[in-house]
Amino acid sequence: MIKSKQLKKPQLVLIVDDQEINRDVLGMILEDYYDIIYASNGREALQMIEEYRDKLSVVLLDLIMPEMDGFKVLDCVRNDELLKSIPIIVLTAERNAELRALEMGAADFITKPFDMHEIILARVERIIELSEGRQLIQAAEHDPLTGLYTRNFFFEYANRIYRYQQGWHMDAVVLNIDHFHSVNALNGREFGDRVLGIIGDGIRAFLADSNGIASRFEGDRFAILCEPQTDYQALLDKIQTRVNEASHIAGIRLRMGVAPWREGVDPVTLFDRARAACGMVRGNYKSHLMIYDEEMYRRELLNQRLVNDLVRAVEERELKVFYQPKYNVQCDPPRLSSAEALIRWNHPELGLVSPGTFIPLFESNGQISTVDHYVWNEAARQIAEWREKFGVTLPVSVNLSRVDVFDPSLEERLESLVERYGLDHKALKLEVTESAYTENAEQMIELINRLRGRGFEIEMDDFGSGYSSLNMLSSMPIDVLKMDMKFVRNIVQSEKDFRLVGVVLDIARYLKVPVVAEGVETEEQLNMLKEAGCDLIQGYYFSRPVPPEEFEPLIVREKQIEREKQA
Repeated sequence: MIKSKQLKKPQLVLIVDDQEINRDVLGMILEDYYDIIYASNGREALQMIEEYRDKLSVVLLDLIMPEMDGFKVLDCVRNDELLKSIPIIVLTAERNAELRALEMGAADFITKPFDMHEIILARVERIIELSEGRQLIQAAEHDPLTGLYTRNFFFEYANRIYRYQQGWHMDAVVLNIDHFHSVNALNGREFGDRVLGIIGDGIRAFLADSNGIASRFEGDRFAILCEPQTDYQALLDKIQTRVNEASHIAGIRLRMGVAPWREGVDPVTLFDRARAACGMVRGNYKSHLMIYDEEMYRRELLNQRLVNDLVRAVEERELKVFYQPKYNVQCDPPRLSSAEALIRWNHPELGLVSPGTFIPLFESNGQISTVDHYVWNEAARQIAEWREKFGVTLPVSVNLSRVDVFDPSLEERLESLVERYGLDHKALKLEVTESAYTENAEQMIELINRLRGRGFEIEMDDFGSGYSSLNMLSSMPIDVLKMDMKFVRNIVQSEKDFRLVGVVLDIARYLKVPVVAEGVETEEQLNMLKEAGCDLIQGYYFSRPVPPEEFEPLIVREKQIEREKQA
């Protein structure tokens, strides 16, 4: 049954036929349901299609006409980007003509003479509904700013290629703009949108000569699935040139990550790899292209293995806490003052895994808090054990990660530790990196003040790595500065580096806090730091990080020195 016109949005139908009687008959059949306009030949029809292209729902087109026949109209419409989405139903009595018209892109046909009114109405309504549905899909599947696929449709088509075109090897390419938020902030969103459109144009130009599909995922992230290219740098350079020429701002830099096709790897995984490769050149002003390679693949497998094994490592106590001593060098001989807790992972199959491998991994995925909680508990337990065994409380520093400092249960967790092991708050020192202070300064300062109010001492780790301003330093609540080891490394050979150490020590004196110098390896470094006024030394000169049983002789030696001093 045909729907009543009152329930439908007004739709416009163009009837094209050189016979007036045919136009009248079709008009009479359709006029109760649609708005109708007419054309008597192909040339007039093309003019009206162009004039009403945004309003037309369907064209009923006779094939045999003077001046310009229906086949020519079909050909013109199907080759015009602005018109080809308008559905055309051909009117003919010749079966061969029907087939030819359908092959040229006609949506359907109506056979002359027009004696089956209900069938004509049903076909027109069906074609209009199919066309409108297709237009809705097209609107949803394309990003309006760039004309590229949206994320969901892109992966739908990419997965189809993966499933049904198994002999078709395709690489994944991810393209980003470095610091795009700054581009928008400085130049306005309209300018940023124009840059995104330019990149979209460049990608479409590339795909015109290469099989593939592309998407704008979100923001400034673009994805391309394409046949393997011999020179991706050339592709990046072409798109970069378009951006430079159109924006006239040389500071806009693109970066690209490529994940080559690999047997059995699905599109989602392939694009995760391309995104990871793209992220590796973020902020790199020498290289803007990274190809995902075997080394990155092996690292990915290792990272996934470590992520999967972390819970077991905690339960089975595969994580080992080592301790590195800190010595007060402003006395003779230097005296053991405290220690820093440092994590190691003795994996049952991989062996000793470097913290430089798993710490950044867990920091990036948020699991670092699991490691930190383990270290805090082990350090607190060890302080209590040494107190019972040697009669001294040796303070130990533990790290607070970015994830920890914004944990609402942090204070209660730390408080429960010192209560459980009967510790003074000052025995468990808390290290926070300098960079963490700058990410959310007000919230950080508020938290640190609360922790200090409970009695904990705060050490600023990696001081001098370049994040703080002197103005910020004056308001930061800290008890100790730990000088970044890069200052110490070359002080013997570099007068400039030694002067920088002096600057750090002057800042500490201004703040009235002691300084710990990390990474001290030689006696000459030690003497220079001591003479400059550095309070505490940590490094291989005194000891590498060692397990508790190897640390204990240092405590025994310290007690011996104390007894000799009192004798």
